[in-house]
Amino acid sequence: KMSRACELTGKAVLTGNNVSHANNKTRRRFMSNLQVGSVLSDALGHTVRLRLTPRGMKTIEHNGGIDAYLLGTNDSKLSPEMKVLKRRVVTAKAKKDAKKAA
Repeated sequence: KMSRACELTGKAVLTGNNVSHANNKTRRRFMSNLQVGSVLSDALGHTVRLRLTPRGMKTIEHNGGIDAYLLGTNDSKLSPEMKVLKRRVVTAKAKKDAKKAA
């Protein structure tokens, strides 16, 4: 089952209370605004589907695409899924660079 968290930023569900006019409190969940988006990876040569918040999508755009974001971000700041994707991008980019050199 997929978690309700942004794959890029890690933003997840928060909990709190509904507070009525009579000050009655009942538990509620604040869901993150997750969207399924396809981002084009130049290194891999195809799109990658990710569950992201709008902030995550904006972050990718700001950094010049998913490849640039992953290559410029330290592994310690990436989620496990993003680390896997980064490894794929690094190996694909190395193969492309080797083909250009040859």
